[in-house]
Amino acid sequence: MNGTDLENQSRGKRSGLVVFILVLALVLLGGAGFLFYWFHVGEPAKGYYEAAMQGDAEAQYQLGDCYYNGNGVRKDFSAAADWYRKAAEQGHAEAQCQLGKCYYYGEGVSQDYPRAVKWYRKSAEQDYAKGQFDLGKCYYDGEGVEENKEEAVKWFRRAAEQGFAEAQNELAICFFKGEGVDEDKEEAVKCFRKAAEQGIPEAQFNLGNCYFNGWGCEENKEEAVKWYRKAAEQGNTYAMGALSGCYMLGEGVPVNKAEAIRLLRKSAKLGNPEAQKVLKKLGL
Repeated sequence: MNGTDLENQSRGKRSGLVVFILVLALVLLGGAGFLFYWFHVGEPAKGYYEAAMQGDAEAQYQLGDCYYNGNGVRKDFSAAADWYRKAAEQGHAEAQCQLGKCYYYGEGVSQDYPRAVKWYRKSAEQDYAKGQFDLGKCYYDGEGVEENKEEAVKWFRRAAEQGFAEAQNELAICFFKGEGVDEDKEEAVKCFRKAAEQGIPEAQFNLGNCYFNGWGCEENKEEAVKWYRKAAEQGNTYAMGALSGCYMLGEGVPVNKAEAIRLLRKSAKLGNPEAQKVLKKLGL
């Protein structure tokens, strides 16, 4: 071995020693968590990790979202729930709602409807619209709490007043059916419209039905077709079936049987049982 080889070998040993000392320092100063961060966390999660480790609730919530969605880290519902919990216990409304969702669907934790309700309620009581909507759904369906349509309406209304589109649609359904509130189809149409204009396909379909049948508004087949089409373009299979019927019978649009069959087949393929039955009757 010549002098150059010995010098290179010596340099390699020194480099290895420097790396070892650096890693040891990182462990002593930042702990194992820092090493995990160093090797496993990428953008955008690394932007939140240090602050989250220091107890910042917003950073903990955002890091939970990163784990929930797989942004910058491997998707991990368990880690997401852990970070949501840290933020939720500090009173972070969005984290409380997300932790409730984890319990509701059993994502990263055991499914537990009562615990979901607990965290939804904490979020809702801070006037967070999504938490109010989710709590309303629990009361409406009787999951984790005794079914109570009046209480459901209360929370749907509070979320709807903040412009939360899904809550506007659910509140409209309550008005339409008279569940938890006096039946009022005109008010239902107003609520359906607010949600439909925000792009909620179910609300667009429901509004189309109101115009088609004259429920809570003046019958208007052209307007019905407009809203059926908007919902169908977003993949609502029932709207596709309704729009197919409009083309078949010339209701609000000129008769176009080819388009009617196309929409009917698409609706059936996507799982609409009514469309499947009609196709079977037509022998198609």
